[in-house]
Amino acid sequence: MKFNPKNLTNSQLIEFYTKLLYPRLVEEKMLLLLRQNKISKWFSGIGQEAISVGTTLALDPDEYILPMHRNLGCFTTREIPLTRLFSQWQGKANGFTKGRDRSFHFGTNEYHIVGMISHLGPQLGVADGIALASKLKNENKITTVFTGDGGTSEGDFHEAINVAAVWELPVLFIIENNGYGLSTPSNEQYTFDSFKVKGPAYNISSYSIDGNNLLEVYKTVKKIKKEILKTQKPVILECRTFRMRGHEESSGTKYVPQHLFDEWIEKDPISNYEKFILESNILSPKEIEDIRKSIKSQINEDIDNILNEEDIKVDTETELLDVYAPHEFIKVNESSETNNLRFVDAIKEGLDQSLEKHPNLIIMGQDIAEYGGVFKITDGFLDKYGKERIRNTPLCESAILGAGLGLSIKGMKAVVEMQFADFVSSGFTQIINNLAKIHYRWGQNADVVVRMPTGAGVGAGPFHSQSNEAWFIKTPGLKVVYPSNPYDAKGLLISSIEDPNPVMFFEHKYLYRKILGEVPSNYYNFELGKAKIVKEGTKATIITYGAGVHWALDYIKKENLDVEIIDLRTLVPLDWETVEKSIIKTNRCLILHEDTEIIGFGAELSAQISQKLFAYLDAPIMRLGSLNTPVPFAKGLEDNFLANRGLGETLNNLLTY
Repeated sequence: MKFNPKNLTNSQLIEFYTKLLYPRLVEEKMLLLLRQNKISKWFSGIGQEAISVGTTLALDPDEYILPMHRNLGCFTTREIPLTRLFSQWQGKANGFTKGRDRSFHFGTNEYHIVGMISHLGPQLGVADGIALASKLKNENKITTVFTGDGGTSEGDFHEAINVAAVWELPVLFIIENNGYGLSTPSNEQYTFDSFKVKGPAYNISSYSIDGNNLLEVYKTVKKIKKEILKTQKPVILECRTFRMRGHEESSGTKYVPQHLFDEWIEKDPISNYEKFILESNILSPKEIEDIRKSIKSQINEDIDNILNEEDIKVDTETELLDVYAPHEFIKVNESSETNNLRFVDAIKEGLDQSLEKHPNLIIMGQDIAEYGGVFKITDGFLDKYGKERIRNTPLCESAILGAGLGLSIKGMKAVVEMQFADFVSSGFTQIINNLAKIHYRWGQNADVVVRMPTGAGVGAGPFHSQSNEAWFIKTPGLKVVYPSNPYDAKGLLISSIEDPNPVMFFEHKYLYRKILGEVPSNYYNFELGKAKIVKEGTKATIITYGAGVHWALDYIKKENLDVEIIDLRTLVPLDWETVEKSIIKTNRCLILHEDTEIIGFGAELSAQISQKLFAYLDAPIMRLGSLNTPVPFAKGLEDNFLANRGLGETLNNLLTY
């Protein structure tokens, strides 16, 4: 292994050595503690240290790094105290996640590091968002994100690189190619010799280097950083290396041929760098030994100081409070001046006024710029706010949702439009496992609103008509909003954008151009989690939302029934107080929603009512949802599918029980 120390002083070369050696000695200590049963699990990066250390040394301290399991050197080179890292690994209070996550599944804005989640690929899209924010703020910084050779098989890899290339984002994608994805060898992951072939397909640069050569990694990353800042284009860097331990210690290495260990031990990044500094008379053998002893002593001291750290004190209230980022709602009252608007126009006005109110708000989605969106809600926004804030996206929901999170990490806001709510399944991991959990895990909010044109009644068939709110109501960390009229739609959308938490905002397509109402012309908001009684009554309560509100109102008006109707408006948080008060008054309850009946929101609400209000009920709780089939296309079939087909019969059964 040849090292080129050109333009580096001896003091720098010595510093590089200590930075390289430190994570190796930490790992050796962890393996010892693992054998002593003092820690529970360890993902080893032994043999790969030069990539993490060399990369981090080449970057500015305030440039974000998104590392993975085997990148301890990123954390130590950023000088995160070992005491905090060890507490994190042990699930102690001094860690970064309050015991809620382990290993390197955490982030810290203090050290400009955003850790991975177990799904591996989603952090690549997050890097796009961080880089986008840096670019919009003219910070002249790059963002660096790591993945393994196995992780490149995920769709997130393509999506993130494609978005970065199309948007010309300053992202360095580092592929640590150690030959295995857990136990699956490279020839079962891909069919090419080097990841360099990936660059030309995206019209970007790509490089492949010896990832075990510290100076080559350092100088290459330095060079690439200059290239990225000049061209404003992403770069792929393959670092060839080898994992000398198992994927994690319990998995072992029996699947790896011995000759590979024999070959790669000769390429060990630390022993080769030591040989270089010895032969260059930069350090003597005794000085090297002294450095080793000093580092080991400090590691032992740090570990001894925290090995007996107390377990976290369990506090249920704290656990529940930390699911969501705190938000102080400040009421903005409606003006007396109003306009008669369609539902779709109220949404447009809410977005427009939010863009004016929040200069850090970015809207992203497919066909939303020149075309104005498939429902024309963003028509005209491009001319008014420019392409930097109104961003057409490639067809890659996961990367764009991840980019929304990346923008949040940099203090910005994002609205991501799903062209149809059905398409959100392509970004499910980002929403369920990244946006929803990130504040609970390490205190980072996800200031992202996902707009969801939803619902049937327009003859759009199985892939454009689903009411899929139930996919999200059970996921802690998400808020779910579902207005039924133009007045509420505008105020609730404004509130959702103000809220620093991830909000799934459902907009019923059938209502877009069917429902009109008086809407205040100013910027106004509503507190999320507040239902509305849209009709008073005493004989029974219908609890509903979205299109169900209009079904109920039309039927009750036609039959002149003394029935109360609650429009929930937000499903999470749920206004239980209004529900409870109404049922205590009427003693009968029907839950109506367009979603299919089995495991729809009505199932959960019914369970809560039965558990908490059983003594007040004079009849069984009735649930009415749509047919338990996919949404059909033909009008007759769709009419038969929708829940309102059985409203009269179900309500009569409730009232006459």
